[in-house]
Amino acid sequence: MKFCPKCEVRLKKSNNTSAICPKCGYSESTAKKNKKETKEELSKFNIIEGDEGKETLSTIKIDCEKCGNNEAVWWMLQTRSADEPTTQFYRCTKCRHTWRNYA
Repeated sequence: MKFCPKCEVRLKKSNNTSAICPKCGYSESTAKKNKKETKEELSKFNIIEGDEGKETLSTIKIDCEKCGNNEAVWWMLQTRSADEPTTQFYRCTKCRHTWRNYA
């Protein structure tokens, strides 16, 4: 779904290759863009890439059950029904052992 850049009304398809604004008459080609244009559009955005092998999650001070390391990354998932609390997962930053805490 595309919108008119002038009056912000939704464009309507007039045929297979164009769309027209019913309010101001603005028209735009809806032909498929080639890959070169798509790459140029993507280069406008700042892409954040993490270092391979490094976690980008929040860390917490907690003792690992396996190796005794005191730092782990954590995340939460809704593993049960919506009226139940979320489950917290932890992963040791040293040995990568994963365990959970049912909150």
